[in-house]
Amino acid sequence: MVPISAPELVDARQRGDARAVAVAHRPGAVPAARRALSTDIAVRVDPDLAHEVSVVASELLGNAVRHARPDDTGRVLLRWQVRGEVVDVEVTDGGSPAEVRPQRPAPLATSGRGLRIVRALAHEWGVVEDEEGRRTVWAALGGPTRRRHPVT
Repeated sequence: MVPISAPELVDARQRGDARAVAVAHRPGAVPAARRALSTDIAVRVDPDLAHEVSVVASELLGNAVRHARPDDTGRVLLRWQVRGEVVDVEVTDGGSPAEVRPQRPAPLATSGRGLRIVRALAHEWGVVEDEEGRRTVWAALGGPTRRRHPVT
C-alpha cells in the first residue's frame, strides 16, 4: 500500500508491482501524488530514472487537472509499475474534447511545454481513450535506450 500522507490523496492501491493513487481533480493534488510516486520508486530504480519519472508524472497530472474533466468520482488516477529497468506511468482522467499532442509554445511562454518534456524523457508515450470518454495518457521510461535518434 502506498502511504496516504496528504488530504489530496483520496485512495492508494497496490497490486503486485503496480501502484495507484487517486487524487482530487485540482492543482494542489499534483505534489501529493508526485511525492507518493517518488517515495515508492526512490528505492526501486536508479535516481536519475526516478527523477525523470517524477517529472513526467507531474506533467501528465498537471495536464489532466488543467485541461481535462475528472472521472465520475471527481478524481484523476495516477498509476505506475516498475518492470526491471522500465517504469510505466499513466494518468487517467474523465476526458476532454482537446487533442493530446505536444504544442509549440512561443519562446517566452510560461507554459505549454509539458508534452514536449514527456516526449523528450519517455522511451514511448501515447494516449488511449475508452468508450466512456475516459482518457489515459501513458509513458514508458528507462530500458535499454531512450534515445530516439543517433547522434551524428
